[in-house]
Amino acid sequence: MKDIQELSVLIEKEIQQISYPKTPELLYDPIAYIMGLKGKRMRPILLLMAHQLFDKDLTKAISPALAIEIFHNFTLLHDDIMDNAPLRRGNPTVHEKWNNNVAILSGDTMVVQSYQMMADVDASIVKDVLNVFSKAATEVCEGQQWDMDFETQDDVSLSDHMKMIEYKTAVLLAASLQIGGITAGADKKEQEHLYGFGKNIGIAFQLKDDLLDAFGSPDTFGKQLGGDILANKKTFLYLKALQLADDIAKKQLQDYYTSEDSEGKISAVKEIFKSLDLEKHTIDMMKDYYTRALKHLEAIESNNKAPLIDFSDKLMERIS
Repeated sequence: MKDIQELSVLIEKEIQQISYPKTPELLYDPIAYIMGLKGKRMRPILLLMAHQLFDKDLTKAISPALAIEIFHNFTLLHDDIMDNAPLRRGNPTVHEKWNNNVAILSGDTMVVQSYQMMADVDASIVKDVLNVFSKAATEVCEGQQWDMDFETQDDVSLSDHMKMIEYKTAVLLAASLQIGGITAGADKKEQEHLYGFGKNIGIAFQLKDDLLDAFGSPDTFGKQLGGDILANKKTFLYLKALQLADDIAKKQLQDYYTSEDSEGKISAVKEIFKSLDLEKHTIDMMKDYYTRALKHLEAIESNNKAPLIDFSDKLMERIS
């Protein structure tokens, strides 16, 4: 049974061995570029972890794991265009390095590649695997649309936001785990618990990402610090702040999120967040979803859960 580090090395090696056509260069070079940027590789690692809960031979799970990572990186290409983000993993985004049209078409090609690789499983499970993958892929797009819709809506509720991050971020983690269970022959109940674990740990992960956007270190975050604030994204921190703030602070916060003047905006909004102890509120919510995730993991009958427990613990480290 392989641990997180060994699975990470395995996935990185497999990604480096993906062969891309040499032409058209402007179609395939951006794909090789984004796939070559060292990321966390959470989704393929989780898929392999789920598989080895029931089957130590990872061969059958490699192609779906790569498919998940390719699809995830496709979403990053398009999300970065929509967010006008300059950085991804500390490097220029594809649309910055090339242009929007190149990033869109390369992303489209990555979707096709991801389906080709996802279908490269035993014929007996192709339908089940593609059904789970397609459902998650659609929900990711729905989550992204809600995320964009919320930028211009004044009446976004905290429950609306939590549903959005479930779809935009968590369902692909959940699907990765369920697909890993399918490739290993897990029964339906075990697949449901894998999905439940992934969904809840995914929401916890997104809450941490939102927290780091406001209070993280620019050297380790890999993206523009305060980008969510500049983009007027109604994150958990913002919506929770509206719940907790008095009328004066609430009005100030709303004014910042409707102002076109970005000078001093990040620091001013962060000061409001700090005054309301938003860091603690976000961490408490993370812990709640972390606990829910572990309950699903505990319900799975396997002696090989150590890597998944370790993964969960690493997610929560340095926030307690």
